[in-house]
Amino acid sequence: MVQEVLDSVPTEDEATETADKSPEHVLVNSLREKAEKEYDRDESAKSLITEDDLRGLDFGARVRVSETVKFTPLAHDIIGEKQISLVRKKSRAEGLKARSVAIGADHGGFPLKEQLKVFLEQLGLQVRDFGTNSTDAVDYPDFAHAVAKSVSAKHVDVGIVIDGAGIGSAMAANKVSGVRAAACYSPTLARNSREHNGANVLTLGSGQNSFEEVKEIVRAFITTEIAEERHKRRVAKIDAIEREGKS
Repeated sequence: MVQEVLDSVPTEDEATETADKSPEHVLVNSLREKAEKEYDRDESAKSLITEDDLRGLDFGARVRVSETVKFTPLAHDIIGEKQISLVRKKSRAEGLKARSVAIGADHGGFPLKEQLKVFLEQLGLQVRDFGTNSTDAVDYPDFAHAVAKSVSAKHVDVGIVIDGAGIGSAMAANKVSGVRAAACYSPTLARNSREHNGANVLTLGSGQNSFEEVKEIVRAFITTEIAEERHKRRVAKIDAIEREGKS
């Protein structure tokens, strides 16, 4: 029995080793999630923050808000008293080279147009819809013309037209002065049409791509612009040909 007790007593080396060990800092799951989270409360959908929106927040809490949010005087006071940090929501429009878009489609492109409108608005673009508004048969040149005129008059930054293949609408839109329409079936073509050719109208074929593919094509188109002088010089020659044809 005495020997068992003696064996249980740590040696001097073992005692030193134990003393040198620092206690581990353990984060329980709930605390770890809070530490990793960028904000404690999300109020970014609101354009006005009141004192009610800030109730129950701890001292030093972080609140996510929109870039253009406004605060009531009482809310301002609470933010100061509790030293609340405001985390500004990043704009979905970051990287966009267009802020407004005209969109149109014939009956075949109507369902895709309706889907695209939601996608474009979610990106933060202002959308002007030139129809059609149903799947009843119509003529694609009418809608290509309406979108192209809006772009030519600089009422919008770019245009999108959808028909069965995208080709006929491009032909119609290109008859309008100042319009450079391109039918694109891939993000690479959309990007090239902007960077190299200064395209300002994108035409799509409703039966050529899936909606997921169309979203990437549109994203490439609206996040790219012509920049290099050599490309601008060549586009200027296209414009000169157009003027020559009218003289």
